Order: sequence, then structure tokens, then C-alpha cells
Amino acid sequence: MEHSHPPPSSSEVHEDEESNGGQRSGQTLLHQERQQQRQFSSWTSYHLNISVNDVARFDMIMKDDVWSCVAILITFWFFASMALILGSYGSVNLQMGPNSSRLLQSNSFFVQTIQFEELDKQKPGLMVYGFNRPPPLDVVISWTETHDIFIPANSHKEWLFFLNKGSQVNISYTIRSASSLPLSLVIAQGIQSLGVWVQDPSYSDTSLSWNIINGTGEIQQEIPKSCNYYVAVGNFNSEEVQIQLKFSVKALIYDTSQAYYTCSFGDDLCALELYFLEDNVAVLSSPAREEGTLNGIWYVRVSYGPRWITYFVGSGVMTILILLAFKLWKMNQSRDEPIFHTGEPGSERAPLLPEKDDDITSWGSSYDSISNDDNKEDQETLEQATTSLEGCNNKPQGACVVCFDSPRDCFFLPCGHCATCFMCGTRIAEDAGSCPTCRRKMKKVRKVFTV
Repeated sequence: MEHSHPPPSSSEVHEDEESNGGQRSGQTLLHQERQQQRQFSSWTSYHLNISVNDVARFDMIMKDDVWSCVAILITFWFFASMALILGSYGSVNLQMGPNSSRLLQSNSFFVQTIQFEELDKQKPGLMVYGFNRPPPLDVVISWTETHDIFIPANSHKEWLFFLNKGSQVNISYTIRSASSLPLSLVIAQGIQSLGVWVQDPSYSDTSLSWNIINGTGEIQQEIPKSCNYYVAVGNFNSEEVQIQLKFSVKALIYDTSQAYYTCSFGDDLCALELYFLEDNVAVLSSPAREEGTLNGIWYVRVSYGPRWITYFVGSGVMTILILLAFKLWKMNQSRDEPIFHTGEPGSERAPLLPEKDDDITSWGSSYDSISNDDNKEDQETLEQATTSLEGCNNKPQGACVVCFDSPRDCFFLPCGHCATCFMCGTRIAEDAGSCPTCRRKMKKVRKVFTV
């Protein structure tokens, strides 16, 4: 027997339609809200990745710049040291005239020893004296030299003297040739000035004293600077000329009575040890010119031994200073570094993975990974999970507050706070713990998947 059900009333049909429509509208709203949250999460993840890459790239550039500057500094210091060793404090050859007293001074911060070597060992008599401070230049010595010579045509003769400031030279001359041909007599300061006069005898600006002599006469000159001086007579005529010269020299030399170091040149080198950071000086002296010698000159090589500890320590100190300077500059840069944004929060971005609108189980999969086992949850818990997404969207930056190693990649239900990594959050939830931020009882932990 068939039983026919009575048709539903209009009021019941209306209630069913409202109920179904409310459920569909609620699901639609929930789906739209999760889509918006997923889009915002996609923008947030992209924004954070850009920022982290920029910071890493900046740190790499900074490290490269620091090591580049250190390499440049060490290279510069190396060449500066070589310039001091080979340039300012390199080996030099000196010419010493008769009765010379020459002061040699160097910086004991860079130089440890001064070595003297006589190149012409056939002329003894050179002496080296060492002092802790410059000795007084107050000893007066006088001597006279007479030279009767023939000067060929278009030629010259020269005599070398090393004279200190305040010395005096008196030159008497007598031309003995029958013809009254004029000669040129100069007192040149240094070898360069003498070379200019030889090239152009009429050019007088580079000579300390420039004279055209004829017959008999006398020339006096006071020395303004401690240096090598050349007394030269030039015959630029077409005939040979005979001349008699008499040099009367009144020279100032250094007092060597208080020297703590004395060395006479022989087969061995004379080496003067310099005390660190003291005004160590050396005085090199020569004997008188032998009688009948036209040009008695001594040749000496002076070498400076570097104080290597100064260069090594200086290189280390300069390297540390430049590293500290870059460290401070980097700290200031990181403190004042602006935050780079790649777009506005409201800008739309296409998801990296395709979405399926008809698959309800995939809604919000980038945040909460709701499985089929969650069907036991009631509608209230599901709404709390949806609402909690807003708390997790606040850019979960920084490290986990529990282990401080992993990034914050999860959020808690129902409060929605992001404070730990997923592993630490899972352990807290298994122990029936509470949220580290608000101390609210935790129900679930959801992992944040960044795409």
C-alpha cells in the first residue's frame, strides 16, 4: 500500500531555501575571505624574500668592499715602505773633500743601523763618529792650498770642498800666460750647478759666485749652506793658459770629543746602531788633502738598515684601523638603512600555483592545511581559525622565541599569534600549553606555507 507524503507547505519551503542560501552565502564569504588572505600572504612572502635577498646581497658587497680596502691598504703600505727603504733611506754614494765634517741624521723610528763603506780603499783617514744628539758646530779649522796648473783650451779644472754653513773661502789668482786672455772662475753649489756652468759658461744664475778674471786678483765668499762646493776655473779660449791659485779656507767642523761611537775605515764596514726614538746622528770626517795632490776626493757608500718591526707593526695597526672604520660605518649604515617595498599591500598579484575554486578542501591551504580529520570541529572553531589569519598576517618576521634558530612559520588557534617555529609550536600544543604571547589555551597549530 502506497503512502503518499503530503506536500511541504510554502512556509517550510521558504525556510529550507533560506537555510540553504545562508549556508551557500556563508561558504562563499568564507571562500572569498580566504582568497583575499591568501593573496595578502603571497604578497607578504614575496616582500620578505626581496628584503632578505637585498640584505644578504648588501652584506656580501660590504664584505667584498672591506677586504678590497684591506688589500689596497696593505699594498699601499708595502709600496710606501719600499719607497722609504729604497728612496729616502736607500743607499747613497758621497764625495768627501779635504777636512770635511759632514752630519748624517736619520729617523730612528724607521732606521736601525747606518753602514759606511769606503769605495776607494787606497786613501785612508776617514772616520765615523756617533752621537745621541747633534754635536755643536763650533770648531774652526783653517788651511791653505796652492795650485800652479795649465788649463788646456776649451777646458776647465775643478776642486771639491764640503763646507758647513758659516765657513769662508778666500781665492787668490795670478794668470802667468803672456797673453792676457780672460778666464772664468766660479764657486758652484752642488754638482748640478757645476754641470749647468759647464754647459753654458755665460749663465751665472746657478752659481754661488761667477767671475771673469784676468791678471791678478782675489775673491772672497761666505758659505750660506752646508753642502758640496766646487771651485772651478774655465779656459774657453783657443790657447792654453797657466794660472796660479791659492785657496785659504776657514771652515767650521763638528766637535767630536763627546762621541759614544768611533770607527776608522778599514777592511770592515763601519756600522752605527741607532737607539729607538732618539736623536741619533753620525759625523763623517776626512783628513787634509795630501801635498801635491790635484784633486783628493774620498768616495763613501752609506746604507741604511731598516727597522723591520716598525713596518710590520705599522701594517697591522693600519689594517686594524681600517677594519674598525668599516665596522663602524657598516653599523651606521644598518641603523639608517631604509625598508625597501616592492608594492602596496592592496596590489593584486597572481598566485604561483593554480587555484581550484570548486575544491572546498583547498581553501586557505597556504595557511592552515585543513585535513579531512578536521570535520569533527564545530562551526565555531572553524570561524575562529578563519579569524586568526588576521593575526598571522602581521609579517611573522624574526626568529622563534623558543629555540631562536628557525623562523616563525606557524600560528596558534584560536588566538592566531605567530611566535614560534612549527616544531616548537607542535611541542607546546602536545604539552597542552598556552600561547607564549597571550597565554591563551592552545587548541591547534597551523603551519604557514610561503610560496
